[in-house]
Amino acid sequence: ILSIILLYFPVALKRMLNFNVPPVKNSTGEPVWKVLIYDRFGQDIISPLLSVKELRDMGITLHLLLHSDRDPIPDVPAIYFVMPTEENIDRMCQDLRNQLYESYYLNFISAISRSKLEDIANAAIGANAVTQVAKVFDQYLNFITLEDDMFVLCNQNKELVSYRAINRPDITDTEMETIMDTIVDSLFCFFVTLGAIPIIRCSRGTAAEMVAVKLDKKLRENLRDARNSLFTGDTLGAGQFSFQRPLLVLVDRNIDLATPLHHTWTYQALVHDDFHLNRVNLEESTGTESIPAGARPKKKNKKSYDLTASDKFWQKHKGSPFPEVAESVQQELESYRAQEDEVKRLKSIMGIEGEDEGAISMLSDNTAKLTSAVSSLPELLEKKRLIDLHTNVATAVLEHIKARKLDVYFEYEEKIMSKSTLDKSLLDMISDPDAGTPEDKMRLFLIYYISSAQAPSEVDLEQYKKALTDAGCNLAPLNYIKQWKAFTKMASAPTSYGNTTPKPLGLFSRVMNTGSQFVMEGVKNLVLKQQNLPVTRILDNLMEMKSNPETDDYRYFDPKMLRVFVVGGGNYIEYQNLIDYIKGKQGKHVLYGCSELFNATQFIKQLSQLGQK
Repeated sequence: ILSIILLYFPVALKRMLNFNVPPVKNSTGEPVWKVLIYDRFGQDIISPLLSVKELRDMGITLHLLLHSDRDPIPDVPAIYFVMPTEENIDRMCQDLRNQLYESYYLNFISAISRSKLEDIANAAIGANAVTQVAKVFDQYLNFITLEDDMFVLCNQNKELVSYRAINRPDITDTEMETIMDTIVDSLFCFFVTLGAIPIIRCSRGTAAEMVAVKLDKKLRENLRDARNSLFTGDTLGAGQFSFQRPLLVLVDRNIDLATPLHHTWTYQALVHDDFHLNRVNLEESTGTESIPAGARPKKKNKKSYDLTASDKFWQKHKGSPFPEVAESVQQELESYRAQEDEVKRLKSIMGIEGEDEGAISMLSDNTAKLTSAVSSLPELLEKKRLIDLHTNVATAVLEHIKARKLDVYFEYEEKIMSKSTLDKSLLDMISDPDAGTPEDKMRLFLIYYISSAQAPSEVDLEQYKKALTDAGCNLAPLNYIKQWKAFTKMASAPTSYGNTTPKPLGLFSRVMNTGSQFVMEGVKNLVLKQQNLPVTRILDNLMEMKSNPETDDYRYFDPKMLRVFVVGGGNYIEYQNLIDYIKGKQGKHVLYGCSELFNATQFIKQLSQLGQK
């Protein structure tokens, strides 16, 4: 079922871009040329799903921001995809008055209110453009699909629904209501797009429970009016849940603060430091020559790469340990070079001169081979593009690993979280001037502090704090975590992370080759051991009906479809852990959603801001 459902999100956009009519399959006719007008919210929703080429194939000749300066194009229809905000409605009314386009197809990301709809109607009447407003649609697409099995609520103004925003000590009831309403609106849109009413389960006494109560109420109110319900009729997912309903597990970020701080070892999570809406931005030097004394260093160029579903290498290896990725890139490079050499060899043979029978026979034999090679040239060029892309990305990641000793941090943190014996004291790790940045050291100590069954004594804590301060660390995050741990009584019930640790494999078999792109010397070849993180364990308890203090007070329903949503922010480590877990559960599928997707740097910044209060 999941493979069908996950098509809905890009399909919903494509239908909207085809004037809200389903595109005709295998159509060979020319598309209707049109202009796409979006706000920042709409841009964020579209960009991870549809490339510029795909937009052009659907007839989008121009795609422009609503609040940019736009010239009139009176003979072309315009498709709008925007949030129904006061500012956006005013600008759309201005477009109507200025007669910018031939016709207007107005699509709202979330439902538009009756009063705002009347504002548009009055503007259309005043501009004598009523007949030009062709269609008005509520699209219910107020969420961002990053993967087939992952979504986030928003990118614009994400700080409004962040972990910090929810956990501020001075937050008012009104502010909390606004945050919850924002989250619920996006979740409601998600299930409208699916065309299914979820079974909701949540932890008690948390922000997750507040979201669950509000979402349940919103779903009930919609179902009450059978004639206008969004879950009966032509929804994209209608009919797919006749005999089974999806389960929505709502968990609070506070159940596990160690995982978002953890130094990871998988490709996608390592890239996340520079990864945004499926695009990675890397800095590369403009030259390697030495810089003369007194001269300014050359500026570094910013280069962007899209890592999408069409990238087969990314899809295969995004969840793999980094050494495995480096080895696979090298193998792909060698395979490409072999194919390239074969094409060159055939071209050389084709240049044979002379009329002797042997030459003619050889020419004839290789003509078919060369024809085949030439026909596969576009595929070969695309392969080369992806190899270059991942060579550059993996090289940048490798530089980070070496400069900050991320392999050492990953292995050490895994031992802390699994209560294994440490081969080096924590104080030595913090005091080592060559091991990582101040932020890396603070993350390591916070994981130790969170994972410990008992907090360190005041004497030991002062010693740690002095070492952290000497290393240049900001202690504000620790101030918050101390309060958080005391409040949640985590000292008596620490979060469990399993008891397995990664094992080193020794030297690499292939990536240490002389011709390798990746010089991995000095970097440990660590192999990940599968263990369930707290969010995955909660899902496992609910799905398998296991009795556990963590989930015994959750209400239960036995569904076939599973979804996890984290209120307060999520991360790629948790996402990958869920994906790895569900691989062993035949017939079960999982989607991971979060109110925002942060990397460790962004999360520790929020902890620091909370700690300052």
